Amino acid sequence: MSVDVLLGLQWGDEGKGKIVDYLAPDYDIIARFQGGPNAGHTIYHKGKKIVLHHIPSGIFHDNLINLIGDGVVIDPVTITKEIQSVEALGHQIKERLLIAEKAHLILPTHRLLDGAYEQAKGTNKIGSTLRGIGPTYTDKIARRGLRIGDIFTPHFDEKYKTLKAYHLSILAHYDYEYDLAPQEAAFFEGIETLRAIAVVNSCYYINNALNNGKRVLAEGAQGSMLDINYGTYPYVTSSNTVSAGVCTGLGIAPDKIEAVIGISKAYCTRVGGGPFPTELTDEVGEAIRQAGGEFGATTGRPRRCGWIDLPALKYAIILSGVTELVITKVDILNHFDPILVCTAYEYDEITTDALPYDLERSDLKPIYKAFAGWGNDWELHTIPDNLQQFVDFLEQELDINISLLSVGPGRDELIEMSKELELD
Repeated sequence: MSVDVLLGLQWGDEGKGKIVDYLAPDYDIIARFQGGPNAGHTIYHKGKKIVLHHIPSGIFHDNLINLIGDGVVIDPVTITKEIQSVEALGHQIKERLLIAEKAHLILPTHRLLDGAYEQAKGTNKIGSTLRGIGPTYTDKIARRGLRIGDIFTPHFDEKYKTLKAYHLSILAHYDYEYDLAPQEAAFFEGIETLRAIAVVNSCYYINNALNNGKRVLAEGAQGSMLDINYGTYPYVTSSNTVSAGVCTGLGIAPDKIEAVIGISKAYCTRVGGGPFPTELTDEVGEAIRQAGGEFGATTGRPRRCGWIDLPALKYAIILSGVTELVITKVDILNHFDPILVCTAYEYDEITTDALPYDLERSDLKPIYKAFAGWGNDWELHTIPDNLQQFVDFLEQELDINISLLSVGPGRDELIEMSKELELD
């Protein structure tokens, strides 16, 4: 069998968790391949809002295996809290959660470094979630990090102390206050939790499963425009969020990937710093924020809001070879009229739908096409004419089929576009 991939195509927060939860019954394994607890995948389960940071979004389907892959960085404290929150809802998790042995550990001092680095930037902050993600990936690339497999070795404590001492030597150069002792105590409690979880060699596990006919859905975190190579650098995350990251994050060959499902909101949001060509800083942007509840699932920070950006979407679709598109939060625009779509950029006396090297250039102007609003007087089995026109335009401009529309937070609030619909 093959691996299908589900990715966010914007700057994150596209609603990936809900879509994974919806698609999960068609698969045997849900596998997370990159990122860490800077991601927050929100799922509404039994009327309760659950935010997952490490654990794949298929965990509420009791017959599925959920794998945290080698490309993920893991905070023992955060994942312990996640496990407890899921088990509190009556789901036995430890029999269905696997962790790749080569995934890297986030140490308490990684979080301290993250905070010190961001504080030192003053007014030029990247917008880090301060979860230690960047420093952990830095140690990974510098070949001094600690991995899940290390916690089962006799020299783990010695390795931990060596890396901790290195981090503290760096922190000594910053005017940054911290109390390490309670963080460290919670970290080692989390290590005991991890020692009770099944640890696997992801490469062998996934490939053996595929050879035995199992279906795998690879779940991405963050969004394509935050990719470390192809995102709006330096305002990016520290991992590869595009489909190529699936291969390195799970240990599979490129020819194992089949469908690539891209997720986009009907509008656009971004958290933290960085360019955002279609951002609305007026009352319309604030109205979208309030209507959509656009506050970070991990940090609670208000998200910047704007109209959907087709040049950026085209770019993300090309990067990952997206084969079908899901549009989320369609219902949030029910009360807006007109609804705008950015179709191109104008700068340097040219009009283009290609992204420039510098999206922050002062002369960059988005070009919009206006659509009439579709109102809120419609139901799941129908689709308003104005919404259908909006969908048809997106499909034509992006040259891709839209397979699902999400029209609410619930698992059942989805329209499958391949099915026959009544048009108003």
